[in-house]
Amino acid sequence: MPKSKIENRKAKISRAAWARVQLFAMDVDGVLTDGTVIISSDHTEAKAFSILDGHGLRKLARAGIVTAWISGRKSGATTRRATELQIPHLVQGQIDKLTALQELATRLGITADACAYMGDDDIDASAMAWAGIGIAPPGAMPAALAAANCITTRAAGRGAVREVCESILAAQLALTAGSKPPRMGSQR
Repeated sequence: MPKSKIENRKAKISRAAWARVQLFAMDVDGVLTDGTVIISSDHTEAKAFSILDGHGLRKLARAGIVTAWISGRKSGATTRRATELQIPHLVQGQIDKLTALQELATRLGITADACAYMGDDDIDASAMAWAGIGIAPPGAMPAALAAANCITTRAAGRGAVREVCESILAAQLALTAGSKPPRMGSQR
């Protein structure tokens, strides 16, 4: 089993805690992107999203893990990427990330300990602290870093989300492998 590349900041995050995750919610700018927003003179907006992160999110969806994006600002580029990846829950223009996360979890019947939230700024800190696992990319602001249980080794917009996806999937794989009855050898 490959070792997780995620640094556990406050305490060792157990494999069982990663395997419990049913909802992986995250901020967009500064998590799925490097935080840069390009606005042209014609008012069009562009953002760069990592294909690595997108593939990880699709793998989670295939494994039955619910994903959500909770962004403080509205963006057509975010909507377009969420649509491409079939992200089932997109909340934009929501500064109160904690309330958005709690309302979504309640609607889905998911408890806090089965939620993971990844953020990079002050407005993400309370949602990170509430979730069973709070995650930050290494370039996050101090409040987010303080609230995080763990920090990814990869940067925001450069595979940080994929690291989290892989940790969740590896833990769930280990859990299901451990629950299967042992294989019987061939009998002659």
